[in-house]
Amino acid sequence: MRRERRECAATGREREAMSALLAFSRGIDAITAAIGRSVSWLILVAVLISAANATIRKVFDTSSNAWLELQWYLFGAVFLLGAAYTLQKNEHIRIDIVSSSLSKRTRDWIDLICHIVFLLPFVLLMTWLSIPFAFKAWQIGEVSSNAGGLIRWPAKFILLAGFAVLLAQTFSEIIKRYAVIRGLIPEPYPQHDLPPQVEEMEALADIPANGGKGK
Repeated sequence: MRRERRECAATGREREAMSALLAFSRGIDAITAAIGRSVSWLILVAVLISAANATIRKVFDTSSNAWLELQWYLFGAVFLLGAAYTLQKNEHIRIDIVSSSLSKRTRDWIDLICHIVFLLPFVLLMTWLSIPFAFKAWQIGEVSSNAGGLIRWPAKFILLAGFAVLLAQTFSEIIKRYAVIRGLIPEPYPQHDLPPQVEEMEALADIPANGGKGK
């Protein structure tokens, strides 16, 4: 009886802890989603700047390295600040040819272990190294070595911000994957059972060599 009570108490404490962690995860997801949706508009800005720069160069035979570097900065911001949102939506590139043949629980454990062993240390290291990298550039007022180029430190702070947001989202994904394994929440990614890449490959495999035509 006492053992059952201790187990019930432990289960209750685990659920309370997981409830708090899941609330923390939802907060991270909300912030990441807001950042991801916002920076997606920078793609349009980059396209407009690129078009305007090309037009001015052709019509007036003049240009500036500042416009070219601004396009690079915008692309970098979209890539770095949107990485966490991509991870949240499970839209990053996956190689699931082997794992797709495994049970869902096994794939969940693979995801959890890989997030903890590989992704988390990498993002932690990059975030840590990006701090002095960005602040040093800010302290010296680093600017581009190209004629008419832009200041460099904002781009380096974008690098730091990108890895910081990705680090937070990594924690969120670890929490959610553990909660799924424990049966505390449903699968947050419906496509996790069979990734789109695998569906496409299986669809291609079902197409006869003669293109579906009779012999």
